[in-house]
Amino acid sequence: MPRRTHAVLGHQITARGLRRGPLAQLRMGVRVDREGVVEADFHTVQNIPNTEGKNHRAAVTKRFYLADALFLVGLESDDTQLLHKLHTALTEPRWPLYFGRKAFVPARPIPSPGLADEHHPVTRQPLDNALRTHPWLEHQPRIHPSRRTPSHALSPTWLRTIVDADPLALDIELRHDHPLSFTQQHRAYASRAVQISHVPLTPEMINGIV
Repeated sequence: MPRRTHAVLGHQITARGLRRGPLAQLRMGVRVDREGVVEADFHTVQNIPNTEGKNHRAAVTKRFYLADALFLVGLESDDTQLLHKLHTALTEPRWPLYFGRKAFVPARPIPSPGLADEHHPVTRQPLDNALRTHPWLEHQPRIHPSRRTPSHALSPTWLRTIVDADPLALDIELRHDHPLSFTQQHRAYASRAVQISHVPLTPEMINGIV
């Protein structure tokens, strides 16, 4: 399955106009509201030398990316002021936001409308609880069950979650994507522990009632 990484921190760094990652200490959790599909793109690379540095040639390479996916991403911190600053940065970014390549821009505004009873992206709810109760982000008529006839109603659905976890906890996975340095000359990453789980898609989440 495609993996969700700390790329979201890159959006925050871009939005705030930073060149380094001071946000890596935040706890991150992701809920997969739509898994998406893996697509391939072709690139032509020019002037590739052989092992002797001669006979330069062109080559066609494949680059894979995730398309048509939908994620709810939460960042947890005791510093409420910092969270409000991050929200402001995403609504008024200093630099354009994109996913991996500049052509891959967000299909809609990044900040969520928040929990149904709060109507603001910054909440005092714990990260795990917010992932369990935040309204479903899906809006496509072909998928959303509230817009289907009873005969086409969805069977019980579970949404996958990926949440930063204690490295000593049980049932964790290691991801080597925790940013240590974003400098062009020396990009460095460390491992982080994540816990994979699932939350039920409830009628309250579908209808935006919590």
